[in-house]
Order: sequence, then C-alpha cells, then structure tokens
Amino acid sequence: MHIEPGVLNAAKIVFANAAAVSTLAVFLPKLMWRPDIWVKTLLAALFFSIFMEVFHMPVGASELHFVGASAVYVIFGFVPTLFGFAIGLLLQGLLFEPSDLVHLAVNSLSLILPLIAAHGLLGRHFFAQGGRVIRWAEVVKFDAAFYGGVVLMVGFWLSLGNEPTPLQNWAMFAVSYLPLVLLEPLFTCLVVRTLKRFADNPLISRFTTVKTLATA
Repeated sequence: MHIEPGVLNAAKIVFANAAAVSTLAVFLPKLMWRPDIWVKTLLAALFFSIFMEVFHMPVGASELHFVGASAVYVIFGFVPTLFGFAIGLLLQGLLFEPSDLVHLAVNSLSLILPLIAAHGLLGRHFFAQGGRVIRWAEVVKFDAAFYGGVVLMVGFWLSLGNEPTPLQNWAMFAVSYLPLVLLEPLFTCLVVRTLKRFADNPLISRFTTVKTLATA
C-alpha cells in the first residue's frame, strides 16, 4: 500500500499533505482532553507498526502488508485507529524507512479514508448497543470494504504519478490482498475472544473496547 518516493511530484504531495491534515483535524476534537483515548491511539499505532513490519513484500505496483486493520480497529476503536495509522506510518518512517516520510500524508490517506468509509458503512455497528457480533463473516465484510478502499486509493495515486503504471501491475497488487481479506478476520476473532476472557481487567477495560463488543 506504499507509494514509493519519486512517483508523485511536489505539487501533488502538497495537496496530499493538506488533505491528510484537514481530514485528521475533523476528528481531533474527539481525541482532545481524553487521556484514555491518547493511550488507545498510541497502542493502535504501536500494534499497527509491529504488524506492518512482521510481514511485507513487494507485489505489482506497491507492497502487500499484514496491516491487522480489523483487529486494531475493533480492539481500540475508530478514532484511535484513525490517528494510529498516521502515527504508525510516521514511526516506521523515522525508524526503518526515512525515504517514506516524503509520502507520509499520501500513505496515511490510503489508510484513513478507507477506514472512514468502512467505519461508516459497517464498522460502527460493532460498537452499537446490541450491535453486530464479532464473527468471521462480519469481519470479512469490514475488511473487504477497507482493503477494497486501500486498493482504490493506491490506484488513484498511481494514476497521478509522473510515469504511467501498467494496469496489470496494479491488478496484481489488488489481487494479492484477497487472501488477507479472508485470513485477517480469523486473527481478529481469535484476538477479540482471547481478550474477552480478561475484559474485567482494569487496563483492558479502560484502554480497549473489548468489554463492549459482542462475541458469538
């Protein structure tokens, strides 16, 4: 899901910076004056960064990553995950790939815009009173919406690139995410059910959403 340095010119990067800052600014009030959400955000960023480093490989026009998106999302919530994606990419750039910092906003938008869409369409129902149960089929729908959005965002950035990207390269990248859409929900369900056993622990109760989630 990374857009490699050199693909976009400076003007388009400036546009992405403005769009990313504006998008995050809309949700910033939900983050302020809430230390528990700050902790959730830092935890979301940390686990997202770990997942991204555990497995990644070049595929077609970009990279295939194990993002752990649905696990991070249902455990820490929408706003912490939204900011956690951006902070996690910043950490990765600072610690592992300094060259990626040029496209920090570009790569952040490739994750946060699909997350906003997937949350609005499907994910918010996981957190509602009497909402959807965390089971494989339901998480697959969320992951399909999220990763479908990520693939489209990568295609959008590539279409704005300085050099044309062969369609087959983007298609190869898109298809590579299909196994992730099917397998990641298994990981998500396993983690949620495991944490659910400790839902009354003060730390888990305060710094995750596990206690409010319904499991089969």
